[in-house]
Amino acid sequence: MSNPQTIPMFRRGYRLQWEEVQNCHVILYPEGMAKLNDSATAILELVDGKRTLADIIQVLNDRFPEAGGVDNDVQDFFAQAREQKWIILRDPA
Repeated sequence: MSNPQTIPMFRRGYRLQWEEVQNCHVILYPEGMAKLNDSATAILELVDGKRTLADIIQVLNDRFPEAGGVDNDVQDFFAQAREQKWIILRDPA
């Protein structure tokens, strides 16, 4: 489990963007792009370099109460996003 005070940030050269041609949000990066589903978009839209992992989880739990808690799903997603090199996890100061 990641430290809840860790701050997710996009790697340099990576960004979230709506792609009209794809009709979805994508991660753009120097080597190409990756299409995102709605869940990935909902999570990544909250990555601003200021919110902690705990903040993001709280916002999503508040936004989607019917999900019954998204904590593990969000942590799993960030682990995968980190493996894909989309984001880095900065330790709190």
